[in-house]
Amino acid sequence: MAANQKVNIGVIGAGRIGKLHIEHLATRVPGAQVAAIADVVLPAAQAAAAQFGVPRATADYFELLKDPEIQAVVICSATDTHARIIQEAAAAGKHIFCEKPIDHDLARIDQAIGAVERAGVKLQIGFNRRFDPNFRRVREMVAAGEIGEMHILRITSRDPAPPPIEYVKVSGGIFLDMTIHDFDMARYLTGSEVTEVYAAGGVMVDPKIGEAGDIDTAIVTLYFANGAIGTIDNSRKAVYGYDQRVEVFGSAGMVATANNTPDAHTLANASGVHGACPLYFFIERYTEAYIAEMRAFVEAVQNDTPTPVNGNDGRAPVVIGLAALQSYREHRPVKLSEISA
Repeated sequence: MAANQKVNIGVIGAGRIGKLHIEHLATRVPGAQVAAIADVVLPAAQAAAAQFGVPRATADYFELLKDPEIQAVVICSATDTHARIIQEAAAAGKHIFCEKPIDHDLARIDQAIGAVERAGVKLQIGFNRRFDPNFRRVREMVAAGEIGEMHILRITSRDPAPPPIEYVKVSGGIFLDMTIHDFDMARYLTGSEVTEVYAAGGVMVDPKIGEAGDIDTAIVTLYFANGAIGTIDNSRKAVYGYDQRVEVFGSAGMVATANNTPDAHTLANASGVHGACPLYFFIERYTEAYIAEMRAFVEAVQNDTPTPVNGNDGRAPVVIGLAALQSYREHRPVKLSEISA
C-alpha cells in the first residue's frame, strides 16, 4: 500500500487496554483509521465506538475478519483467545498487532507464528516498554559500546497495587503476567539471549494471592549468552507508586534510568529532601510508549517493512517465564534448553 495511505484497522476487545489503543489510533496515530470495534460485550464496543467516532461496533469479531476494507486487526481480547484469533486473522489475510502474551503454551504459540508465516502477513506483539524513550536510550548506548563489555543488568519492576484475585487466578502467574515484560526488556537491553534462570519468590503482599496458587514477590537471576548476568526484582505492591528502573553496568561504565514522575520538583526542608512519587501505573507511565508502538506497527504495514517486535520476540519471554516458574517450583537453576528443546 502507499506509504501515505491510512491503514483501516479493526480492534478486537474493548476493555481497558483495548480502549487505550482505540483512543491512540483514533487521535494520535495519523496513519491509522479505526474502521470497527468488536467485543463479546456489545455495549462495551458500542460505547468505545461512540466515544472515539468509530463507525461500526459488533459482538462478532469475524465480521472484522471478513471485511475486505479492513487491512489489519489489533487483538486486545482475553489471553486465552490470542493464539486462535491470530491464526484466524492470518487466514483472512489481515496484518496483526496482538497484546502480550501470544499464549502460555508454546505449542499454541508456534501454531500461531506458523500461521502468520504461511499467510505472509505481519505480526507485532505488544511489548510496549521497548518503545519507552528511557529504555530505548539505554539500549542505544549499550549497543553503541558506551559501557564497554556488559557485565550486569538490573531491572526493578514493582506495581503500586496487586490486581484483583479473580484476575490472578487466570493470569498464568507472576512470571507469565508481570515479569514477562521484564524478560522482554532483558533481551532488548542486552541484545543477548537468556540461557539459564534461577527464580526465588514468596507471598509477602496478600495471602489471597498465595491461596490462588501464585506469588507476589520475586527475584530472578538471568544468565546471558554473552556472559553477562542479570537480576529482576518484582513486587505486586510498592506503596510509593509504579517503580520502573533499569541499570546496565559494564567494563567502561554504567547507564541507568530512574522513575518518571509527574514533575521534577525537589522540596528541601528540616525533615529532609522530598520529591514527587513515580507516576502511578502503567497507563500513565507508558502512554508515549503505547503510542509509539502503534505508530511503528502502522508504519510497518504502510511501508511493507518488518515489525519491530515479531512473533519470535513474543515467544522468547514465555520460554523464560516457563523456565522461571519451573525454577521456583523445583528450587534450582533451569536452562532454557529444558523448556524449548
